[in-house]
Amino acid sequence: MVPGMIPVKGKGVRTMSDRKFIYIGIAVLLIVVLYPFLHGMVASGDTTQPELYLPSDASECIEETEYMTANHMVLLNEWRDTAVREGIREYTSQSGEIIKISLTGTCISCHGRKDEFCARCHDYSNVTLSCWNCHVTPEGN
Repeated sequence: MVPGMIPVKGKGVRTMSDRKFIYIGIAVLLIVVLYPFLHGMVASGDTTQPELYLPSDASECIEETEYMTANHMVLLNEWRDTAVREGIREYTSQSGEIIKISLTGTCISCHGRKDEFCARCHDYSNVTLSCWNCHVTPEGN
């Protein structure tokens, strides 16, 4: 047998000219595997977090900032369930402070500018803001 020749059953002997198909296959595989990473690097754009309007008259939120950033929706859903379904209207914060459970009375009293607080972060995160499907939008928004 001559070097570079590959016997193929029923087709005689093939040459290594199939090498270009192997290279094309490897290239396609690499593109498919690497595309998500390359696309993420190129399309990432501006990743700075939005600047939020924070109330000047409030000293702190009902919980720590990091907790509220990560868990505010969980907290709001728990508030909804306990207030509407169980009739409990008070929340005890991690610091021990007792707070009235009310989106419009507690949250909106400090974060009343929906477009400057809620919407900025939700737009940045590409998350649908659904509070106002049931609640009245704060005035000025």
